[in-house]
Amino acid sequence: MDLSGVISISGKPGLFKVVAQSKNNIIVESLIDNKRIPAYSTDRISALEDISIYTYEEDVPLKQVYTSLAKKEDCKAGPSHKESLNKLTSYLEEILPDYDQDRVYPSDIKKLFQWYNILQKAGLITLEEEKEEENKEEGEKAEK
Repeated sequence: MDLSGVISISGKPGLFKVVAQSKNNIIVESLIDNKRIPAYSTDRISALEDISIYTYEEDVPLKQVYTSLAKKEDCKAGPSHKESLNKLTSYLEEILPDYDQDRVYPSDIKKLFQWYNILQKAGLITLEEEKEEENKEEGEKAEK
């Protein structure tokens, strides 16, 4: 699962993929309808690869949470963000049992599942890369 180049823009629905850069802005393509729009430096932009979820121990990167979710759902769509909050919260507890319930807000939980489903529809949820990364790490350990 590669989240590099996938961003969220505050005030605009959905997720975007960075496709080009210019001097004053970046051109992004919506993962929902594939429309291209400019994003300016004044927009509040968040890269998904930089986002993590608070836990009681240490923050867990979003990619790791989505990998757990993809394994549980077998890379299929997860629960809708429109489900009841109790259902979404209990589901999150299954995939990330020690998340910090005081610092992870209900809106964050809904956004987590909404983004996962957008990425899944766009075909960006895969587990093959994780297997390759594990194999590389095991190979490096064997060399030492």
